[in-house]
Parts: sequence; structure tokens; C-alpha cells
Amino acid sequence: MIILGIDPGYAIIGYGIIDTSKTNMVIDYGAITTPKEDSLAIRLQSIENSLKFLFEKFKPDVVAIEELFYFKNQKTVIQVAQARGVIVLACQKYCGNIYEYTPLQIKQALTGQGRAEKAQVQYMVKAILGLNSIPKPDDAADALAVAICHSQTSSILNQNKL
Repeated sequence: MIILGIDPGYAIIGYGIIDTSKTNMVIDYGAITTPKEDSLAIRLQSIENSLKFLFEKFKPDVVAIEELFYFKNQKTVIQVAQARGVIVLACQKYCGNIYEYTPLQIKQALTGQGRAEKAQVQYMVKAILGLNSIPKPDDAADALAVAICHSQTSSILNQNKL
């Protein structure tokens, strides 16, 4: 099964693609970035176009996306929520098989500890996927963590389907 993991945002959207039929082999990872000088509408369109490209190129069977968590900056949370809406819509449009996980669930699946530090999660991404280094940017490592979380818990947490 090919899993596309997504760490949502509007300036940087992390993505990670793994193939579980090959023992969590990494297919690709990276980040979709949007220029801050572009309007929000242009940035949202760019996100949708970039996701369409990923779906056409890699044809994932399932998408795992991180749920939003509390932000102190109200302006930022609204923009991230708008971007997440576009991301979810694109995932539904091009795949239709979407699961979401909280940061706590992702940390628990990778480290066994729901309150793990970011560095611990990144180390586990590297170790589980047999990578030589921690994926960069951090958003890509986070997206791979979401994909790993789904691969390890999808049969148990089937209720997470959107």
C-alpha cells in the first residue's frame, strides 16, 4: 500500500510517501512551499496544484493527514485551517481514502510516548525508514511520521477515516 502523509500548513506543507508492501520503503518526501508575497488565494491554488501533481505521479492508495492543533496566533490558525481545507478537498478529489491523526497519536505510534519531543519523533522516522539522516525540512519528517503512524495503526484505528 502506498501512503501519502501530509503535515498541513499554508507556507510549508510537508509530504512523505511510503510503500508498506516494501517494509515502509520511502518513495519520496519534501515540502510544498508557497511564496509569502502571493495572496492567500494564489497560495491555496498552488497547494492544490502541487498535490494534484503528487497524486498523479505517485498514485497513493491512502492519505494520512495530521489534525490541526491549538495555535496561539489567531491569524495563523485561520490561514492554516483554510489551507487544510484545500488539502483535504484535494485528497478527497484525487484519492478519497483519507485518515487523520492527532499529534499525540502520531507520537504514540512512533515512540510509544504521546508526549515525545520533536527530536525523538524525527529520530524514529530515520530509524524506522532506515534513512541515513533525518529528513529535511522538518515538515517532511513530520509528514513521514504521519504516514508511518497510519501504516502502524490503520487496522486498529479505522475510525480515523474522514
